[in-house]
Amino acid sequence: MKPETQDCAAGVGRSIGAAFRSLKHLIQDAPREVLKGAGAGPNGRSEMMSDDDILDEFRAADALLEGHFILSSGLRSSRYLQCARVLMDPARAERLARELALRIPNIVRDQIEAVVSPAMGGVIIGHEMGRALGRPAMFVERPHGVFELRRGFSLQPGTKVLMVEDVVTTGLSSREAIEAVRAAGGDVIAEAALVDRSAGSVDLGLPFFPLIRIDVPTYAADAVPPDLAAIPAVKPGSRAAA
Repeated sequence: MKPETQDCAAGVGRSIGAAFRSLKHLIQDAPREVLKGAGAGPNGRSEMMSDDDILDEFRAADALLEGHFILSSGLRSSRYLQCARVLMDPARAERLARELALRIPNIVRDQIEAVVSPAMGGVIIGHEMGRALGRPAMFVERPHGVFELRRGFSLQPGTKVLMVEDVVTTGLSSREAIEAVRAAGGDVIAEAALVDRSAGSVDLGLPFFPLIRIDVPTYAADAVPPDLAAIPAVKPGSRAAA
């Protein structure tokens, strides 16, 4: 090979090597939203979903209900988001979980070592959040009235945990599940949920990241408006009313 040809080949090799290293650093340094969130929304969109987009997902699943509902907290409401139905489609469940993961700041998300959710309502979205975050997912249940880890689930002392719920209204079940994780040695650093029914008023004592907040009035059983009281009450959730 002629010297000038060798010099040319060496120059091309150096250029390719430099380009490869630049691409490698670009991938390593890219924000997680780009690497993990691309295509998280419907129709392959990479931008965050709006509240209307999220409600459209519930409507498409016939999961946005109107009537007279008894919530898990015992409160009454005229509207109900049935998360079990919206999560029935695995593709939709994955899409909403990826979207919810994007709502968690990197500084929090990068600390998460495990995802825990309360059974029954939180099991599916908790599993999908584990998938979206690349972390193990488990759940607490209360066969004897108090949440606990069962089925061989366990946490190493100090494990950084994200608590995941389907719906938060008063925050009672969330706080009980958080205490169960702490009793098992975990450190709950934040909570995420598909729906915040408290319109932002709930205080869990730690950062809370809902996918959507809705402001629908709720009423005690003895303070239901006459027009709502005229409709037979149904209990669409997963456990008996308080």
